[in-house]
Amino acid sequence: MSTKSVVVFDYGFGNVRSAERALAHVGARVEITRDYDKAMTADGLLVPGVGAFAACMKGLRAARGDWIVGRRLSGGRPVLGICVGMQILFGRGIEHGVEAEGLDEWPGTVGPLRAPVVPHMGWNTVKAPGDSQLFAGQDEDERYYFVHSYAVHTWELEVTNPHIPAPKVTWATHGEPFVAAVENGPLWATQFHPEKSGEAGARLLRNWLDTL
Repeated sequence: MSTKSVVVFDYGFGNVRSAERALAHVGARVEITRDYDKAMTADGLLVPGVGAFAACMKGLRAARGDWIVGRRLSGGRPVLGICVGMQILFGRGIEHGVEAEGLDEWPGTVGPLRAPVVPHMGWNTVKAPGDSQLFAGQDEDERYYFVHSYAVHTWELEVTNPHIPAPKVTWATHGEPFVAAVENGPLWATQFHPEKSGEAGARLLRNWLDTL
């Protein structure tokens, strides 16, 4: 099997070095760049994200990342979003009363976590669908590393065409349930950080690489 190439998209709002090391650890050929041609032709594109939703969207658009993600997905080319890189795939985000438009690949709103302790920082379990490819081979009590104060609380995308597979949605709970991961055709995403989740996160990244 040939080594898979992955571009970690560098638009100024993600811990790109951690992602690079984690992907290289599981056998990917990794490059950190915002170069259009490289981002388009890589086997996989990873979109990280830290900070505020609106700022990440502004940085992504300035680097033409919104266009790159859209073009890759229209051609069935895999994209993985992590943390705020997942959140910006939804329709909009609301932080401190400020609303910003997302990429709208999925309908839905990113809003504040309603929990006794915020941010949600640390290890937590998830509830994944039984047929998940991302979590294949993982124990149900496996823990993953989260750092966030906002989340998607309701999954709004309905698939009515029987010939189109429904997205696989994984949930976690911190005060209330929220979307922890999504697998939807070529577009996958996690609210937690696989690159900071030890061997459990490494197995997830291997599972993603195996689909490229």
